[in-house]
Amino acid sequence: IRLGVIYMIVKFKGNDVTLEGREIKVGDKAPEFVAVDNSLEDFTFKAGKGVKILLSVPSVDTRVCDLEVKEFNKRAAELGDVYINTISMDLPFAQSRWCAANDIEAVKTFSDYKYRSFGEEYGVFIKELALLTRAAFVVDSTNTVVYVEYCPEVSSAPDYEAIIKVAKEAK
Repeated sequence: IRLGVIYMIVKFKGNDVTLEGREIKVGDKAPEFVAVDNSLEDFTFKAGKGVKILLSVPSVDTRVCDLEVKEFNKRAAELGDVYINTISMDLPFAQSRWCAANDIEAVKTFSDYKYRSFGEEYGVFIKELALLTRAAFVVDSTNTVVYVEYCPEVSSAPDYEAIIKVAKEAK
């Protein structure tokens, strides 16, 4: 075990895989991270105003991830001014192409390929696959994590209703 790194086990297609990084719990302050946006610019997630949903997915170009991001994009209107960010290891070019092809406007996509900062800070980096696991976090306007879901099976969708309920209540 490396200093400051927690290892969790989840399943990927029924097989154990190891998550590296810091495990986030409800009540923690949301860690800052740096990712890359679809224009290849660095994006720094910092404490700020507003409620934020952070969705960690293996790849927007897979069936479950595709459905997940589309569902949050569709339901964004009922969340009002909640920021919805999806982070994966996909290259920004692929994310941009996928978003354009699927009319994704309410959900912003970011890539962790360059820094692996999100993966490390939120404990979602799958060691064996160099991908991010499926997880969801809701951060309130005081930058406190109010919802955490590490999906026990990477290929399973998160609890959409619970995420949306908590995000609405966090306003």
